[in-house]
Amino acid sequence: MNAGAMGALPEEARRRLRALTDEITGDPDAIAVRFPAAARLVARGPADPADPSGLLGPTLDDRVRAALLAALRDAPALSGRPDLLAEEVAALYRFGDSDEKRAVLRALDGLDVGAVAPELIDDALRTNDPRLIAAAMGPCGHRFLTAPAWRHGVLKCLFTGVPLAAVHRLDERADAELARMAGGFAVERVAAGRAVPADTWRLVGEDPETLRALTAEARSPHPDRRAAAERALAERRRPRAPG
Repeated sequence: MNAGAMGALPEEARRRLRALTDEITGDPDAIAVRFPAAARLVARGPADPADPSGLLGPTLDDRVRAALLAALRDAPALSGRPDLLAEEVAALYRFGDSDEKRAVLRALDGLDVGAVAPELIDDALRTNDPRLIAAAMGPCGHRFLTAPAWRHGVLKCLFTGVPLAAVHRLDERADAELARMAGGFAVERVAAGRAVPADTWRLVGEDPETLRALTAEARSPHPDRRAAAERALAERRRPRAPG
């Protein structure tokens, strides 16, 4: 069990979690029952009051379930059998509810499950659930997604309102192609007379093609498009906090 991650739990909750992890280490099949019940048995809710929905990081129940997955990974019965671990993790995700799926995604970076990891991340990115998308673009997405898939994941965040602060190490991996894609997204929104999410400008930067297109839209004879372009250009110039 990660003592640091569980430090905020009351002693009774820590005791219950230790009992569950010990049980799973001795009998990996127990996770099929214990994983869904983990939040009820140990703890649930936000780990950070500033992040009540768990978009920017794991919730308490995510952390509890991550401890159960770590116990499964370390179970002697699964030693040298990454195929069995991958099979069990995939089943927990596929048959789980949204909270359970999110917990699997949050824990994937610390599990050796091979090709199952990108498959589960891709599945999450096909949904419109902001919590799953945010989790998929956390450390597991940074580690397992190819460059094209990762870029599309970042765009999915813009489409669904997931803050880019949820994307693990965004600035390290962002590139000119992502800026071009984000610029195209901004121009499409303006052409439809719709607002451009403020986070978009963190990606676009000073892309000249995007700025030319928005400037042209600001002269459009269509009032909705003109107003949307003017709002977008004003938002682009607004100072932003780093990160």
